[in-house]
Amino acid sequence: MQEFKISFSQNIKKVIVTGTLFFLILLLINCSATQTSKLKNGDLLFVTAKETGLSGAINNVTQKQKIASFDHIGILEKQGSTMFVLHAAPKGGSQKQTLQEFLKDQEQDEQKVIVYRLKPEYQKSIPAAIEKANLMLGKPYNFNYILDENSYYCSDFVERAFRKDHIFKLEPMTFIDPKTGKINLFWEEFYQKKNIKVPEGEPGCNPNGLAGSEKIERIKEL
Repeated sequence: MQEFKISFSQNIKKVIVTGTLFFLILLLINCSATQTSKLKNGDLLFVTAKETGLSGAINNVTQKQKIASFDHIGILEKQGSTMFVLHAAPKGGSQKQTLQEFLKDQEQDEQKVIVYRLKPEYQKSIPAAIEKANLMLGKPYNFNYILDENSYYCSDFVERAFRKDHIFKLEPMTFIDPKTGKINLFWEEFYQKKNIKVPEGEPGCNPNGLAGSEKIERIKEL
């Protein structure tokens, strides 16, 4: 009888533990689904910058906000119940990726995704921008970060998509380290290897510059 009580008690504990784990898993799945279900067509997904490598070098010369720094950006497109991200990335060039895959890639790189949204008075620009973005798919990534018509980098891709309605603007690029007042060593070596003069002052854009636009507002972190 005592053995039966012990066995019964152990089984009850197993059921409780299993049930609790199952509930927590469902809760996490539901929270994730709730987070993405509130996204809107045309939302802008900004990816936080790393402190080293290319990501750190981009941020070093472009950061404008103390609260956030970014090195990548994409446009959300909703098709029925499925969500995609239209963006230009070093791996794959200008592409259309499912939101799930996009978020997984950023998670693997230990980077966060912050959602920005066009303010109500500019929302009308979204359909044309998404149409334009889809037309730009398939182009290679612009590893020189100098504007041309045959390849795009991430913020360039987004700026072009919204260019018709002047949502964003091109600005003189800078590669100067604000701490030293000289060309950042990373960029000096980067362009030296390509036998290209550092395009200081040439027109361009970057994720931090786009995030600073007065025509968009920060919504939340995914």
